[in-house]
Amino acid sequence: MYGYVFSAGGGCRQVDTAATLAWLGGGEAGAGEFIWLHFNGSHAATPNWLQQHVAELPEEFIEALREHYMSTRIEKIHDSLLAVVNDVVYDMMRTASLQVATMWLCVGSRYLVSVRNQPLRSVDRLRASVNAGEPMASPLALLIHLFREQADVLVQIMRKTTEAVNGIEDSMLAERGPVRTNLGVIRRDLVRLQRLLAPEPAALLRLLNRPPAWVGVDDAQDLQQSTEEFSVVLRDMAGLQERIKMLQEELAAQIGERTNRSVFVLTAVTAIALPINLTAGLFGMNVGGIPFTQDEHGFWTVAGLALMVTALAVWLVFRGRDD
Repeated sequence: MYGYVFSAGGGCRQVDTAATLAWLGGGEAGAGEFIWLHFNGSHAATPNWLQQHVAELPEEFIEALREHYMSTRIEKIHDSLLAVVNDVVYDMMRTASLQVATMWLCVGSRYLVSVRNQPLRSVDRLRASVNAGEPMASPLALLIHLFREQADVLVQIMRKTTEAVNGIEDSMLAERGPVRTNLGVIRRDLVRLQRLLAPEPAALLRLLNRPPAWVGVDDAQDLQQSTEEFSVVLRDMAGLQERIKMLQEELAAQIGERTNRSVFVLTAVTAIALPINLTAGLFGMNVGGIPFTQDEHGFWTVAGLALMVTALAVWLVFRGRDD
C-alpha cells in the first residue's frame, strides 16, 4: 500500500514499488537506513511478493500471513521480531459496535513490514505522524510508536465509553427510559477488546527478557514504558467493566422491583374484586331459593354485605405495607 525509507538522521521519504525493489536490492540503501512497508493482507499475492523480494523475513511470518493467525503473539524468531496484534478498525462514522481486526508485523534491524486486512486506527495515526516529519531512529522505535498509537486509540475509546456510561447512569437516576440494551452493547465491546488485547503486554514483557541483539537499551526502555501504558489502559477498561456490571445489576433490581409492584397490584385487584364477583355470580343464578328475592331491602342488604367483605379483603391485602 505504501512504504517509507528512514535515514540515520531521522528523516524519511516515501517510496513506490520500483524504489522499494531498488532499496531492497541494495542499490539505493544508505548507511543506517531502514524501511517500513505496509501491505494489504486481503490481496492474495502479498505473501508471495514478500517471500520473493524481502529475503530477511522469517518463514514463520509468511506462514502466519497465509494461515491468518489471529492469536496475539510477540516473539523473537531468529534475529527478527514476529508480532500478531489486534487493533480497532478505522471507522469514521462509528455507527455500529467496535470492530477489531488483526495486524501482522515483522521487525528486523533494517526493516518493518506490517500487513493488515482492514484499515486500522493506530496505523493511520502512525502514518500521519510519519508524514508530519516525526523522527524515527530505528524499526523498533517505529513499532513502539505504533504500540503507543494503539494505546492512545484505546484511551480515546475509554473516554467516549466513560461519557456514554455517565449519560446512562444519569438517565437511570432520572428514570428517563430503558438503558439496559445500551449497557449490554458497551460491555460486550469492552469485553471483546480486553479479550483480544490483554495478552499483548504479557507478550511484550516476555520479549523484553530476551530481546534480539540489535535492540538498544533506549529502545528497550521505551518498549517497557509503552507496555506499562498499555497495561494501565487495560486496567482502566477492567474497572469500567465492573462499573457497567454494577449498573446492570442496579437496573435489574429496579426492573425486578417494578415487576413485583405490578404483580402485587394485579393480585390485589383480583383479591379485592373476588367477594363482589362471587356474590354477583351466586345471586345471578336463575334458580329457585335465592334469598332476599321478595325483600324490598334485599339488594341493599346484599350490597352492604359485599362491601363489608370487600373492605375486609382490602385490609387483609394492604396491612403491614408502607409503600
